[in-house]
Amino acid sequence: MSKKSIPLEVIDLNGNGFHILINVTLFKKPFKLVLDTGASKTALDKNLLLELIHEKELKSGHLTTGLGTNDMQSFTTEVLDFYIGKFHIPKLEVAVLDLSAINTAYQQLAIAPVLGVLGGDILVRYQAVIN
Repeated sequence: MSKKSIPLEVIDLNGNGFHILINVTLFKKPFKLVLDTGASKTALDKNLLLELIHEKELKSGHLTTGLGTNDMQSFTTEVLDFYIGKFHIPKLEVAVLDLSAINTAYQQLAIAPVLGVLGGDILVRYQAVIN
């Protein structure tokens, strides 16, 4: 597999740390994801995702831990043609969670909403190097 360089965007959370954003294309539309090396699985926000797909495409999940809670209902769905820059993932199963807390916090900081988080599943599977 050839190496690809993918730019990252570092945003300042008004003195409360930083988030690293990455540009992706999904459903032939551009979005941003938070790069989260601590997330075991790539996850998309249920509310934003349901503007793009039908709820019937969600598979029932289980209770998920993380994101400040240990009882968040999760779902999964399969997305096709997931691009990180020019890097193409033809088919990817993602978690679907209520990530509205992230976007509410971003809104208060005048930061555009994100579709979700890019997790360790993709980073490990494709041997990502963050430099």
